[in-house]
Amino acid sequence: MINAEEKLKERIKELTCLYEVTSIIVNCDYDQIEDALKGILRCLQKAWVFSGDTHVKLVTDQYAVATANFPENAVSLKSNVTVFNKKVGFIEVVYPSPDYSSKDFLEEEIKLLKNICLEVGNLLERKQIKDNEDVIRRKMEHTDRLSILGEITAGMAHELNTPLANILGFSELLKTRIKNDPQANRDLDKIINSAIFSREVVKKLMFFACEMPQQIILVDIVPIVTNAVNLMEPSLKRKKIGYDLHVGPKPIFIRVDTIQLTQVIFNLVLNAIYFSPVKNRIGISVREKEKYVEIAIKDQGPGIDPKISERIFEPFYSTKPIGEGSGLGLSVVHGIVKSHNGTIKYLPNKPKGAIFVVEFPKI
Repeated sequence: MINAEEKLKERIKELTCLYEVTSIIVNCDYDQIEDALKGILRCLQKAWVFSGDTHVKLVTDQYAVATANFPENAVSLKSNVTVFNKKVGFIEVVYPSPDYSSKDFLEEEIKLLKNICLEVGNLLERKQIKDNEDVIRRKMEHTDRLSILGEITAGMAHELNTPLANILGFSELLKTRIKNDPQANRDLDKIINSAIFSREVVKKLMFFACEMPQQIILVDIVPIVTNAVNLMEPSLKRKKIGYDLHVGPKPIFIRVDTIQLTQVIFNLVLNAIYFSPVKNRIGISVREKEKYVEIAIKDQGPGIDPKISERIFEPFYSTKPIGEGSGLGLSVVHGIVKSHNGTIKYLPNKPKGAIFVVEFPKI
């Protein structure tokens, strides 16, 4: 039986616990919330009658912390932690058995545990709100950067088009005048090839900046994909890469911009060729499903490191060596697919390689 003096001492311990827990929560650094939760458990440990034998554990969907030497066999007092009216875990206070029984817990301790669970739930709610705000802020900053980048790249593309056209035009004229100089012709070929490469980069910039207007029409995409792959045969032969094209015998109609769809196929197949080992094969398939049409490009190259797989569609991010890629190919593809209300995703191929799956909705 606990006398009045002991009851007063316990009440003081409970109030002290509530004050300390509130102080921890008020001064909590959300980046070190696990340390705050450990501090709360230590406060609870001191608030119980038999504090020397008290052990406390907190388990949620994100955290699992406990005081030292938490016993396996114990009598416990447990209360749920809720976040936005949803149970996410619990706090459990225990005494080791058989030294103690459930009768050793006080009624005031049950109320105290419920109050602490309520405070912990409020803390986790504020943490979740802050995390959501951080995500939204980062998305807004990213969108703002892309918007500025789009304006810059559009201006760059327009400015570069004229000098590139001049370089190509005058180089071709020079070739007709110096037919008897093989070295000069080889040098001019290098200039022309470099200018063509630069022009392709400019085209990708314009696609990225959405400066090329779409002409979306209802069209059978089977011949578009087939023709695009056929146009890639010189690149395939140069690296001795074979391919397997799987398309059904029936037409597959969807609403697309035919030029942009061709650009998607070019970019994905070029990537597959680049990363495929010599004398290897790539796979291209077009399949009609209930609500969408799926185009898949498979290769047996090294694949993509999972650590960077989320970044591969970012503008100017490239896994190719410096000078061999603009970092715009997959970004352009992503932009085109998104503008058609479609999706593109990367999947690892088995036993090795990469699979890019594009899905266009059937309208």
